Amino acid sequence: MSWSSLRDALLMAGLIVPLFFGLPQEIYAQDDGAEQEAADEQDGEKEATEETFSEEIVVTGSRAQPRSAVESMVPIDVISSDDFANQGDTDLSNQLRTLVPSYNVNTQPISDAATVVRPANLRNLAPDHTLVLINGKRRHRAAVIYWLGNGVADGAQGPDISAIPSIALRQVEVLRDGASAQYGSDAIAGVMNFMLKDAREGGSVEVRTGGYSEGDGDTLTFAGNVGLPLGENGFANLSVEFGSSDPTNRSVQRDDAAGLIAAGNNFVANPAQVWGSPEVEDDLKFWGNFGHLSESGKQFYAHTNYQSKTVTGGFYFRNPNTRSAVFSGDGGQTLLIGDLLDAQDGILDGSAGCPTVNIVNNVPDPAALAEVFANPNCFSFQELFPGGFTPQFGGDLTDTSVVAGVRGAFANGMGWDLSVSHGQNEVDFFITNTVNASLGPNTPTSFDPGLYKQTELNFNFDVSYAVNEMANIAAGIEWRDEEFEIGIGQLESYQIGPLATQGFSAASNGFPGFGDIAAGSWSRSNFAFYGDLELAKDEKWSIGAAVRFEDFEDFGTTMNSKLAGRYAVNEDLAFRASISSGFRAPTPGQSNAFNVSTEFDLVLMDLVNNGTIPPSSRVAQLRGGEPLEAETSVNYALGMVYDRGPFNFTADLFRIELSDRLAVTQLFSLTQDEVDQLISEGVTSAANLQNFRFFTNDFDTETTGLDLVSTYTPYAMDGRTVFSFIFNYTETDVTKFNPDTLDQTRIRELQEALPEIRWNAAVNHAVGDWRFLFRVSYYDEWFDSEDGNVYDGKYLADLEAAYTWNDHTTFVIGGQNIFDETPDENPGARSGVGNLYSQFSPFGFNGAFYYARVKYQWGG
Repeated sequence: MSWSSLRDALLMAGLIVPLFFGLPQEIYAQDDGAEQEAADEQDGEKEATEETFSEEIVVTGSRAQPRSAVESMVPIDVISSDDFANQGDTDLSNQLRTLVPSYNVNTQPISDAATVVRPANLRNLAPDHTLVLINGKRRHRAAVIYWLGNGVADGAQGPDISAIPSIALRQVEVLRDGASAQYGSDAIAGVMNFMLKDAREGGSVEVRTGGYSEGDGDTLTFAGNVGLPLGENGFANLSVEFGSSDPTNRSVQRDDAAGLIAAGNNFVANPAQVWGSPEVEDDLKFWGNFGHLSESGKQFYAHTNYQSKTVTGGFYFRNPNTRSAVFSGDGGQTLLIGDLLDAQDGILDGSAGCPTVNIVNNVPDPAALAEVFANPNCFSFQELFPGGFTPQFGGDLTDTSVVAGVRGAFANGMGWDLSVSHGQNEVDFFITNTVNASLGPNTPTSFDPGLYKQTELNFNFDVSYAVNEMANIAAGIEWRDEEFEIGIGQLESYQIGPLATQGFSAASNGFPGFGDIAAGSWSRSNFAFYGDLELAKDEKWSIGAAVRFEDFEDFGTTMNSKLAGRYAVNEDLAFRASISSGFRAPTPGQSNAFNVSTEFDLVLMDLVNNGTIPPSSRVAQLRGGEPLEAETSVNYALGMVYDRGPFNFTADLFRIELSDRLAVTQLFSLTQDEVDQLISEGVTSAANLQNFRFFTNDFDTETTGLDLVSTYTPYAMDGRTVFSFIFNYTETDVTKFNPDTLDQTRIRELQEALPEIRWNAAVNHAVGDWRFLFRVSYYDEWFDSEDGNVYDGKYLADLEAAYTWNDHTTFVIGGQNIFDETPDENPGARSGVGNLYSQFSPFGFNGAFYYARVKYQWGG
């Protein structure tokens, strides 16, 4: 997209004219001369609403004393707890999508494990290019590797933000700049620091419920927060949330399924395949935040969490006449019939005398099929699933963490902070309504394919010293160990059964289990030393420099640095800039895990089994696979801040140059020798794989963009009305690649899968005991690699009304996407796999969502 298109988008959003030509005169009012009387009156209004315009204090991005967001040398968004409360959604990832335009997350139907833990993107980069902190401490990543994520997220392994209930949050600080020199691996797109509530009194309870205009997707959530004293100088702040959400369905009947029904097959469901949000059951989240100040001046702190939930979604429909290696072996000309006598003796001589069952006009030869059913030594899966089947896939997720530390100061005033953290995320997969076809009539229809588990242990020691009013120095050391584990599945989920030699597929169909060869655990530790220096003078200028050395036991060392500065022209206007280098280390999971996904091939118009294998595999090495290395980056940022009274405006340009970027390759076709090699390496389902891919450091990208953030709180409205506008433009270009491993489809995914332009404008108005919120959001066009279409951008509108009774109880009703906007319909839905809308829509595809909430709060 050209800069002229960007200009047009800004004008369309109504930003340029009102900001630069139509600003309220009170912003420019001068307190001198003839205007003194009016200024004095305005000062009185300022005092009456002083709390409304209080500066937002942040700690992210600096180890010096906390400062206001507008005084920071780098762009930092501060999101309050009220911003999350004023939404109907309870999933924190979806809430952030509304509040941070450069943050993207979508529904992820039929995406294997990515349906359980959804990938999220900041600045159109991969999920693991963003570092997540809780109270300033690194959050462990999820166990899920996103095998299917519309290109940008493919192969990434990032943290699960949805594990955090919004009721537990005091504020969220989003650092929109590279910060690897300060925080280490992953902080390339930015840093998200989730600050937990720390009140020692008061609390709240609330109930939320809602549903979509189509009559599905009902949600019900209970949440509570309480602050308790912990001795005379401590607190224990506890939060809990429990809820569930029903699935949605935005499908049309596929042509092949409709043809089966028209031919008289009444066992086929309508729709045969469901596209929609998954079902989420028993979603329990508990968080605790603790702190205590001892008489000696030392502060002890800790936080912990526990989450568990079950997520279930659908897979692709298996046609009872055509599904390869289950129902047919020749594309649907005849049914695949198993000879059970041959399976017993291992001699393929047709000893059972099974007939050939031809398929004509969607109908298997009824006489021949009856003969198969009558012969106990002949078998067709039409006996078990005459209407085909659609597997149901999901996982039982468990997430736990505990962080504990103590901070204090030496006699010379140097502050110190010692902490340790442990985090673990586990997803135990399940798949039902499917088969291991090679087991024939003895197959189970429900399987436990195994599990993924991620475990991390961190030790940190930091020191910080204010040399004088101008200078602050800081340093620290960190040791971290992370382990990725693949847990073995049940035998039948990966077993090669006796019918495999007759063309029946092995392993659980849709998601093969992890066998004893593939299962295992892999770990990696690293050590880091870092330091930084900050200089500031009279709030006029500030400069910061940071450097970090890190040593990883598997791929070696890396050194990164950062330089940032801010210059205030006057009390209202300041400029800021930064340049930094960064890195992201490949995870043990990315280096060692494998996966098999069933995907729809747009060329073949059929389902194919595609595998992702470790780059260390002999098969991958023959196609260029090598040991993975760290990605490296250079970040540039230039911005300005205008902050005067009720009006605040920031503009920040950024550029991120990523080298040796890590992602999965294009798909390669398998030869028989490669199939045999993969089987020997533990991929027992390889006999039915059509293609494979692997991780590689084999391309470079350049991401450029612009962030605009503006708020206006008129004095004339007593600070009870807030206008806000946030805008993001991000463009990614692949600047270097290896055509042997990255094809044009992968390049297009990386460049076009996420919107280049996003913005929203909102007004929040309070009058008496009432509060009203209206928000308009825009999502630019995007490319869906699964159906090959480019979808036009859309506008969405949200509306909310709240009434507070007796200062304690608040009733809320509202709607998200109140005009029921959906993506443009997929023109190939019926001839393809039934997805009426793009599954990768950046705002979802379920339509309007209406909700109600009741909240009771006390104390605090």
